[in-house]
Amino acid sequence: MFENLTERLNQVFQQLRRRGKLSEEDVDAAMREVRLALLEADVNYSVVKDFVKRVRERAVGAEVSKALNPAQQVIKIVNEELIATLGEPARLNLAGPRPRTIMMVGLQGSGKTTAAAKLARLLRSQGERVMLVAADPYRPAAIKQLQTLGEQVGVPVFSEPGVMPPELADHANQSAQKGGMSVLILDTAGRSQLDNELMDELRAIGKKISTAEILLVVDAMTGQEALHIAEGFRDAVALTGLVMTKMDGDARGGAAISIRSVTGVPIKFLGVGEGLDAIEAYNPGRLASRILGMGDVIGLIEKAEASFDEKSAQDQAAKMMSGQFTLEDFAQQLRQVRKLGPISQLLEMLPGNLGQAARSISPQDAEKQLKLTEAIINSMTLEERRRPDILNASRRRRIARGSGTEVQVVNRMLKQFREAQRMFKTLQKTGGRGISRLFS
Repeated sequence: MFENLTERLNQVFQQLRRRGKLSEEDVDAAMREVRLALLEADVNYSVVKDFVKRVRERAVGAEVSKALNPAQQVIKIVNEELIATLGEPARLNLAGPRPRTIMMVGLQGSGKTTAAAKLARLLRSQGERVMLVAADPYRPAAIKQLQTLGEQVGVPVFSEPGVMPPELADHANQSAQKGGMSVLILDTAGRSQLDNELMDELRAIGKKISTAEILLVVDAMTGQEALHIAEGFRDAVALTGLVMTKMDGDARGGAAISIRSVTGVPIKFLGVGEGLDAIEAYNPGRLASRILGMGDVIGLIEKAEASFDEKSAQDQAAKMMSGQFTLEDFAQQLRQVRKLGPISQLLEMLPGNLGQAARSISPQDAEKQLKLTEAIINSMTLEERRRPDILNASRRRRIARGSGTEVQVVNRMLKQFREAQRMFKTLQKTGGRGISRLFS
């Protein structure tokens, strides 16, 4: 989503790095480019104006003029002020008597029903006993959609066709109490636009049952319109947080940067993909790092920890560092990588030069290359994977036919594999010295 903004900001930073000292004119020139980059990314004008003003005031002050590396200091200031603009992280309020009710609200098409299922899956994985409530009797197939999603995430769905949402919510609350549920998630009805009828219904539900959270689900790809939607809901109901969906899309992303400053409502979750596990707790520091092209190594590690078998990962790491890992190990690693999610998201989380190089590759090409590599390895015998040195010309021709590629492609993949082996052997011998250059 932030690809164009990241590229523009990195161009500004590269210009700054070329100067040993920064004059006030240098800072002003850089701030003009930053302002244009943010406006092009559809960030709210007043937010851009305030952000640039804060950065400039600090950038022409003593903390930059006395710094050993002024350019790095300006980048640090931009990062800190971007984090401040994105707002403090806020966690779900799951205190109080059970069941704690989370009411999901939003317009039609925002991804509310899917977001409810994603949140249910996440809370279930954290040990909560969750029930979903199909409180949208108007949209065709809304109940069936939630029931299908509930089956996929292993969470029961309460529904009573023909019963109006306020009474339905009350009945669901009683059922959840009897069933020992700890969290109740209401998937309420949406409308194609803001209207009094929708808000009256949401307020009526709030009078029937106590809600721990009222989360507005907003489509990040709607740009500035997302801000107006958030303001409309905030003025009508007591919103406690926002869920930004479709953060993996190709929109300009300015709404995500602007929405906290404009509405005052904290972002609590981001929807980062189509999978039901593609939801993450909002972290402004990590989002700022990704926007500025610094990657999100912590997020990448957390994804890996959630998907990888710890002992298997340790064994593979030991083999890699010794340079003894085989194509069989490589195939296993590729399968693990596929579990982490779309390759485009993983590339965005890489820092420094690695991240810049990754972003020069289209997600489609990266995904194609991954599948091609898997096909080549799967066309080998077990002995060939374990002993790639036995791959003579005739074996390579057979592998190329089996994988639907050409011999040159097979040779290129094997060359890359041998280079990786040599790199890890070198890292073992040097104790890891020089690896930092990969991330600078």
